[in-house]
Amino acid sequence: MQLDCYLSFDGNCEEALNFYAQCLGGKVTLMRFETAPKDSGMEVPPGWEKKVMHGTLDAEGAQIMGSDVPPNMGSGGKFAGFTVSAWVKEGPDRARKVFDALGAGGKVVMPFAPPFWGGHFGMLEDKFGVPWMVSCE
Repeated sequence: MQLDCYLSFDGNCEEALNFYAQCLGGKVTLMRFETAPKDSGMEVPPGWEKKVMHGTLDAEGAQIMGSDVPPNMGSGGKFAGFTVSAWVKEGPDRARKVFDALGAGGKVVMPFAPPFWGGHFGMLEDKFGVPWMVSCE
């Protein structure tokens, strides 16, 4: 079994996935609403044709997926009740770089440091409002 996170944005999914690619490495692939078949029944509001219907960041064997959620399909950009966890295998120096990169323009909740249980750990909310935990041995 593999579990991945799927984030719903309110129009800035492409920007967010590209930001995560800068922070974590990896490659972003995007599918836009304009590529949906006309008979799909999907009602896309004017101006949303180029927004992300589905996007994926593949980073070192991990995936972050996401999409833009048009107002008529629900709501995106409201991140609560979960935290994205990044376990960095390369050690504390790389984990610190990931933590600092993800935190750029965001808010540190718990500074990246050795916690009482060992290793290194920190919590933050990125500039898109997504909560993160970054840890390593």
